[in-house]
Amino acid sequence: MATRFSYTPITRPASLSAARHWQQLVDYVAATLMRSPDATSPLVLGNTARLLAAAALSTFPNTAVLTSTIADHHDAHPAALRRAIAYIETNPDLDVGLLDIARVARVSPRAVQLAFRHHLDTTPMAYLRRIRPDRAHADLLAAGPDDGATVTAVAARRGFRSSSRFTAHYHAAYGQPPSRILHADRPESLSYPA
Repeated sequence: MATRFSYTPITRPASLSAARHWQQLVDYVAATLMRSPDATSPLVLGNTARLLAAAALSTFPNTAVLTSTIADHHDAHPAALRRAIAYIETNPDLDVGLLDIARVARVSPRAVQLAFRHHLDTTPMAYLRRIRPDRAHADLLAAGPDDGATVTAVAARRGFRSSSRFTAHYHAAYGQPPSRILHADRPESLSYPA
């Protein structure tokens, strides 16, 4: 005889403002993905899924535990940080999330967050977001006039869902829009950072 389980999901948002925020986010994601030619990029899809998951956790009642433990503080050591940084810098093109970074660092997600905060005054995901524009910059420098590269394609390849958001990040980092780099005349022997 098969056992049947009964499951009643909690579908009511925690508040009316949370419900409005959730609906606006879902509408934005749906509209953005539908008009983006690079919507199927693993980086775009992974980042979108994490965004929706985080929003769902803050919108709907749940039993997620977000407090740190003593083990988290003990594990937030420089060796874990070095492993996490090496993984991020080696894999910025992959759909990397906090759980992936923590697994490679061999600590809990909270411990890797604490290590980044304590030693670098940032978060693992913010560190990853700083690495991706650097790689995009190298892509823009490497693009030839005949290879058909676009700012939108480079942005999507490097994990940015929106080319306008990428342009803002890029401009903040490099003081000029990425299109200027992409379309600049460069000598053939120009070298750039990896």
